[in-house]
Amino acid sequence: MDYDFEESVGYWLTRTTQAYHRAFSDAIEPFGITFRQAQVLCWITLEGRMTVAELANRMMIEPPTLVGILGRMERNQWISRTSCDEDRRRKWVGVTPKAAPIWKKIAECGVEMRRRATEGISERQLKTLKTLLDTIDENLSAKVPAKS
Repeated sequence: MDYDFEESVGYWLTRTTQAYHRAFSDAIEPFGITFRQAQVLCWITLEGRMTVAELANRMMIEPPTLVGILGRMERNQWISRTSCDEDRRRKWVGVTPKAAPIWKKIAECGVEMRRRATEGISERQLKTLKTLLDTIDENLSAKVPAKS
């Protein structure tokens, strides 16, 4: 089977995502924070506290990988982990006040990344891009009918 990966939507999305992550990582590195740590702060700042499992799912990483990231963040006092009253095996992750200056830097970098990423793209093109990406997301998130 002949398959041209460079004509694959997945290839385009992956290449673009990797470039965005690299640029964002480079921008926040001087502040002593990693891309994954920024993701943690983003999710729990915007969505509120959540369990380790929920956070790992949103970040699309395995919980054991996340636990190492959270350990470093806890040592920096950016997050806190507390046991769940209903299930002591589950841990809640929340942001601490000490994370506020780091979150401010992350948000500033986010604004700059958005500006850089959309440079030379009109508002109309951005709206079309968002619509197209939403359609791809919906297409891929749709349940596949069971085979009979």
